[in-house]
Amino acid sequence: MTKGGQFRTIAVAALMALAWMPGKAGAAQCGNSAAGFDAWKRQFAEEAKARGVGPAGVSAVLGTNYSAATIGADRGQHGFHVSLDQFLAKRGGSAIASRGRALKQSNAALFASIQQRYGVPPGPLIAIWGFETGFGAVHGNQHALSSVATLAYDCRRSAYFTDQLYAALTLIDRGSLSANARGSMHGEIGQTQFLPKTILEYGTGGSLETAAGALSSTANFLKAHGWSAGAGYQPGEANFAAIQAWNAATVYQQAIAIVGKQIDGGGR
Repeated sequence: MTKGGQFRTIAVAALMALAWMPGKAGAAQCGNSAAGFDAWKRQFAEEAKARGVGPAGVSAVLGTNYSAATIGADRGQHGFHVSLDQFLAKRGGSAIASRGRALKQSNAALFASIQQRYGVPPGPLIAIWGFETGFGAVHGNQHALSSVATLAYDCRRSAYFTDQLYAALTLIDRGSLSANARGSMHGEIGQTQFLPKTILEYGTGGSLETAAGALSSTANFLKAHGWSAGAGYQPGEANFAAIQAWNAATVYQQAIAIVGKQIDGGGR
């Protein structure tokens, strides 16, 4: 056999092997417009069923719709390009601290119970609560599953949101999340804005639409990320790393620490 013939034979064999290889070749393909979403969700539903997602979860993903509003919000993200003082002014840091102190007093039993169980004092929890949703006043009215499914389909961050989508379907199968739950633009749910995978990993079982459920789950998240009871949580102190795990933006991390300290009585 000539060298050319050998190369042709090897090439044909390689192509045949690739054709029979299992893996991502048949996976639902991402897209960058609404045009392919319906075909994608049908294929994703079949893949989910094959992976063990139950009838409720499969039905839920088939009931999703492409969310142009979510894509618009995702494309419009530019991070936190402001100073700490500008961030605090824009997000109402002083108002959060003032109302937070009142909420700490009026919900003293709840915060004492959370601190006893998780070791997290009221200040940082209340600061997170205030910054995320204005203490539950504003936490989105998007169809959360459609938002997550849209971002799983979209090519920009498909892998990350595919994990979130599978977590949401698991929660739906368990009866822990409604297929019609409402949330923010990226599918965050509840008074402290948990994504589905965060609910699955750190949710404590209570409704995230209630203060008790959301704050307990948030404390559980912080504890799971290394929170040590009694240690400080300002930058450079032991518990600041747990706050850093909550949000990647430096100014947001610092704002939580500062406002939390103001609520807990330490000033700035």
